[in-house]
Amino acid sequence: MLRSFWIGLSMLVLAMPQSWAGLPPDVLARNTTNDVIRIVKQDRDIRAGNQQKMYELVEHKILPHFDFMQMTRLAVGKNWTKASLEEQGRLVDEFRTLLVRTYSASLSSVSDYAIDFKPLRARPTDTDVTVNTEVSKPGAPPIPIDYRMEKQGDDWKVYDVLVDNVSLVTVYRNSFNAEVRRGGIAGLIQTLVRRNQSSRGG
Repeated sequence: MLRSFWIGLSMLVLAMPQSWAGLPPDVLARNTTNDVIRIVKQDRDIRAGNQQKMYELVEHKILPHFDFMQMTRLAVGKNWTKASLEEQGRLVDEFRTLLVRTYSASLSSVSDYAIDFKPLRARPTDTDVTVNTEVSKPGAPPIPIDYRMEKQGDDWKVYDVLVDNVSLVTVYRNSFNAEVRRGGIAGLIQTLVRRNQSSRGG
């Protein structure tokens, strides 16, 4: 779906190298956008759609800077407390895998887009901020993509992404709630497992 592409693109342009820890969230995002675009432009395999190299780039550059525990908890919503600790761990693992495999497909085309970072509206003492951007390509209207980020120690972690004012975790929460109503927490886990196996061709 188109929304999946845009959210995927938003995750891919927010890859944050560990060496840039401690920077303000908007500066961090702006600097790393150029870094990711440079990598994609220079890597012929990624531009040609090499899945393994896409997964590796996402795994090493992006995932350390997303709070998947918080994202999963928000996506599962009120049903989170119904899950055992083991089930919560499985939900985080499967949701993380789902996002990686769904959004890696956006990597090869990230260099086709321009990202405009808006001034950060936050106080220096804030620990929960929203970084606002617009993503566009020639011939198409810009799409607002916003990152909700929380400060954890010296680092900033993304815990939600809004594409055209639609929240990633809210979209998944609606789907996850329906799965829990049908088959409980175990049913939701199995649905995620099947989707991930399908994306692997297994």
